[in-house]
Amino acid sequence: MPSTPQSVTVIGLGPMGQAMAAAYLDRGYRVTLWNRTPSRADALVERGATLAETPEQAISANELVILSLIDYDAMYGVLDQAKDAVAGRVFVNLSSDTPEKARAGARWVTGLGGIHLTGGVLSPPPLIGTPETSTFYSGPREAYDTHRAALEVITGKSDYRGEDPGLAALMYQLNMVIFWPAMIAYWQAVAVAAAHGITAAEIAPYAAENFAGMGHFIDFYAPRIDAGNHAGDVDRTSMGLASMEHVVHTAADAGVDTAFPEAVRDIFRRVMDAGHGADSFSRAVEVMRKG
Repeated sequence: MPSTPQSVTVIGLGPMGQAMAAAYLDRGYRVTLWNRTPSRADALVERGATLAETPEQAISANELVILSLIDYDAMYGVLDQAKDAVAGRVFVNLSSDTPEKARAGARWVTGLGGIHLTGGVLSPPPLIGTPETSTFYSGPREAYDTHRAALEVITGKSDYRGEDPGLAALMYQLNMVIFWPAMIAYWQAVAVAAAHGITAAEIAPYAAENFAGMGHFIDFYAPRIDAGNHAGDVDRTSMGLASMEHVVHTAADAGVDTAFPEAVRDIFRRVMDAGHGADSFSRAVEVMRKG
């Protein structure tokens, strides 16, 4: 006899939720959906997914419920409509929020008799369902182990960080601390390039090479930082400040907004003002730790 298809509910059909639901359909899962705007489910329903009329119906349909919402407040808004259906369900909350919000949300779901796994997806929607992508998870180990195969439909790899539901959210936010400013830095470069008639496509390979080379610096500085070594033997804060002044002036001369490079420059100035001009610019870690 053929095996019974595995099943999952996906709540929230923004670009990420749609990509996740599509990945499950690709793998032969029975997929139940709910979204505030039902029309977002049309293409998935055409492929065989079932659109529930209410959150309660969607949650009741399956043991495993994937939440792909903008934040944890949105989770409360949805699950408040379906409190009687929460008990016995495993909620994998892939919504972005703070570690403390994740912990509070997990307590709330647990109080209703459900199980909460926090997740942090390190993939854009177009790469969902591919083997090289990864997601952080934290929460009850038994629930993670039970549903790991289903979770690895979303991203090919999963990184379990422990029982504390806030840890996956923390690891995700640490990655966002790096990702968003890095991309804004690229947009800044594109804007300055455009002011000189140079296209984004023209500088793209140089930007990609720059980003790829960051791994060398991270590997070099990480053990030194952990050892409290900020010696100015390979770089100096004063040198970095001078360089960032040049970046700010280059943008200003091109008529481009300078808010982002000025913010970076001001961190160098704070390190200088703290008396560390001759130290490595990694000393900024200590300055930022002190707020």
